[in-house]
Amino acid sequence: MLNEDYSQEKCQILPRNIHKQLRYGALKCAGEKVKFPVLRYVRKRKLKMTPSRCYDTSECKQILTKMAFTDEDKTLIKVLRQEKGYGARRLIAEFPNKRWTLSGVSKLIKKIDATGTTDRKKGSGGRRTVRTDVNIEAVENLILSQESEPGTHRTIREITRETNISKSAVYNIVSRYLKLKCFKKHRAQELSDKNKLTRLVCAKQLLKRYPEHAVDFIWFTDEKVFSVASPVNTQNDRVYAAYGTKKKQLPAARLLRTRSTFSKSVMVSVGVSFLGTTPLIFIEPGVKINGAYYRGILRQQLLPAIRSVSGNFFTFQQDNAPSHRAHETIRLLTEEAPDFISPALWPANSPDLNPVDYKIWGVLQERVYRRKIRDVDHLKEILTEEWNKFDQSIISEAVRQWRPRLRACIRERGGHFEHTF
Repeated sequence: MLNEDYSQEKCQILPRNIHKQLRYGALKCAGEKVKFPVLRYVRKRKLKMTPSRCYDTSECKQILTKMAFTDEDKTLIKVLRQEKGYGARRLIAEFPNKRWTLSGVSKLIKKIDATGTTDRKKGSGGRRTVRTDVNIEAVENLILSQESEPGTHRTIREITRETNISKSAVYNIVSRYLKLKCFKKHRAQELSDKNKLTRLVCAKQLLKRYPEHAVDFIWFTDEKVFSVASPVNTQNDRVYAAYGTKKKQLPAARLLRTRSTFSKSVMVSVGVSFLGTTPLIFIEPGVKINGAYYRGILRQQLLPAIRSVSGNFFTFQQDNAPSHRAHETIRLLTEEAPDFISPALWPANSPDLNPVDYKIWGVLQERVYRRKIRDVDHLKEILTEEWNKFDQSIISEAVRQWRPRLRACIRERGGHFEHTF
């Protein structure tokens, strides 16, 4: 039982209005959170908690560990009571480390003897005033998209404003009563019926033409524009301040992210495979990437870099950009590359089938914008630095996903499949 011989050592001075704080949940004692049932137990023992008298740290921790039955504890007590007839004192003696109290175990045993279970009696507790059937139905109608008007659902905050139900109550209705789970939407390319049919046919042909062992020798290529101004993610771009701080008290430099209206940028091209990567190839600013310019990049930079890793045994992949599918470009690749995926075999509007698009660019962008970028030259420097230390295992894992993605594309009849990964 609790030791009533107080120590003179003070742990934390407790306020005199302790009973008011009891109503609002908990207060801190000795750096620990003392919950309502514990304080009620102390109050029942008629131990005054005044600024001049307080438990020391060890006694506070003893209070914290008492009067708590886990589900495993309840099951254990129930089995021993029903099968062996253990009483409260015997249970406490058998499990001294549990720090059970005699009164707590006695009440639980009394409940087991009367009902045969440790579960809470159905219908017990306070009367529902907010989570009523009417409110549950109102929340359900607002939070779910209507079949006739998709996308008309409300957020939890909007429901709170419209129904005057508290935010926590709305959340409880959604999770506990409606059993709904929230998923975040992601951006994806728009696909027409023609796109889906083309993707379905091409995925089947690619899967048949390139078995598992041949994928290691495919070089996937792509281009991307990186701007000096970092992209804004409103979901994760947050600032933490001390509790009680108001937004207007924070300096503007911490709370606001400025972005130039016309930020300078640089375009880069790259090739990756299970065997390695090419260096980043920077496109000259202001240059129009037509067929002639792209063929110059192929002859002078991209193909030589691939040969330096793979030799003369590789497959070249590119998307269906106008400069890529030009007749002269196709003729060049036919002559210079041992094998390449022709525009007729690669489906248009399919970034979800290119490892550079669905994995590499995202990882590289996340690492590049961890630092404040000053200008284009600084951006090129950071891009080169991050690419040189890019982990090959990330690229290999992305390439390994290529055939499973082709199969997923076939399962979805050429439609979107990224939500299944």
